[in-house]
Amino acid sequence: MAKADYYTTLGTARDASADDLKKAYRKLAMKFHPDRNPGDAKAEARFKEISEAYDVLKDEQKRAAYDRFGHAAFENGGGGQQAGGFDFAEGGLGDIFDQMFGQFAGARNRGPRGGNDIRAQVEIDLAQAFAGTKVQLRVPTRVACEACAGTGSETKDRAAVETCPTCKGAGKVRMQQGFFLVERPCISCGGRGQTIKNPCRICHGAATVQRERTLSVAVPAGVEDGTRIRLSGEGEAGGPGAPAGDLYVHIGIRPHEIFQRDGANIFCRVPLRMSQAALGGEVEVPAIDGTKARVKIPPGTQSGEQFRLRGKGFSVLRSAARGDMYIQVAVETPQHLTKRQRELLEEFEGEAKGHGNGSPESEGFFAKVKEFFEGGSRS
Repeated sequence: MAKADYYTTLGTARDASADDLKKAYRKLAMKFHPDRNPGDAKAEARFKEISEAYDVLKDEQKRAAYDRFGHAAFENGGGGQQAGGFDFAEGGLGDIFDQMFGQFAGARNRGPRGGNDIRAQVEIDLAQAFAGTKVQLRVPTRVACEACAGTGSETKDRAAVETCPTCKGAGKVRMQQGFFLVERPCISCGGRGQTIKNPCRICHGAATVQRERTLSVAVPAGVEDGTRIRLSGEGEAGGPGAPAGDLYVHIGIRPHEIFQRDGANIFCRVPLRMSQAALGGEVEVPAIDGTKARVKIPPGTQSGEQFRLRGKGFSVLRSAARGDMYIQVAVETPQHLTKRQRELLEEFEGEAKGHGNGSPESEGFFAKVKEFFEGGSRS
C-alpha cells in the first residue's frame, strides 16, 4: 500500500508554515495518543503515521527533500540516516555525486584510502534525553590488522611498497570503447598507484580486518530526536598510512507514556473529574527531572486549558536555558454512575436550570439557537 502524503496525514496545505504544522501535529497527537486510546491498534498506527510525517516536515532540509522527491527521498536510507541513502545533512548534492561517481573520484584522487564512515542508530528514553546519558554501542567495523600493525605488509614495513605494474602508479587505466576513451580505477592497486611487495597473510594487504568494537557514546542533556553525534576517527580503519573514518550516531527518542516534547517544552495531559474542574483544588503532577509539582486548579476550569510551570522543561542543548512544562487539562465526564450519583447529578441539573449562569457558554449557545428558530418562523 502506498504511503499517504505527509501533508494529508497532518491535514495541512503544502505551503503550511512551521507553526501551522506544529499546531496540526499537536492536535492530532493528543487525539490519537496511545494513552488516550488504550488497546486501540488503529489509533496507535495513526499516531505513528502522524509522528513520522511531522518528524520529516518539521526539519527544513528533510521537508525540502520531501517536497521535491516525495517518499522516494527517504527510501533505503530513512531520510539520510542509514548507509546507502542521500544524507542531505552531511553534504547535499555533493554526497549524491560521490555516490554516483565515487569510483572515478577515487581514481583522480590517488593516494592512501581513508576508512569508511559508519552510521549507527541508538534509542534512548525521554528521561535519558533530558539528563544526558552514556550508551554502550557495539559496532561491526574494520580495524587495523594486528598481524601487520596496519601496514598491509608481512614485514610490518610501511615502506614495503612498489609502484603498481598495471597502471604504472597512475591509479587508473584507460580503455578504448568505440569513439570514447574511458578511465577506470586500476583493479590491481584499487586506485592507489602502489602495491604491497609481500602482502600480510591475514589481511592480504588490505591493512584492516573485520571486527566488532564496543564504544561508549556520551549523549548530551537536551538532545532531540534525530540528532546526529559525530565521533571523529571512530569509523573504519583506513588503508596503509590512511586515516580512519568517522562514526555517526543517530539518536532516536522513544515516546513517553506521560510526557510529550516539543523542542525545549514539555506537555503533560492531566485528566480531571468533572467535580474537580468545577470546584477547583490542587493536583500533584510529575516533572521530567523526577520531582513533583503541585498545580492549582481554579474553580470552573474548562477542558483544554493549560497551566505553565516555568523552567520545568528540557535543557536547551549547549545552553543554560530551560524550557517550560505545560499542564493540559482534560475534563472527564463520569461514566457508569451509581444510583446515588445519578440522583445527585439530576438534582444538580435541576438546580442549574433554575438559577442559570452555571454554564454560560452552553446557555449562550442555546439562546442563539432559540433566537434563530424564532426569527425563521417570523419570516
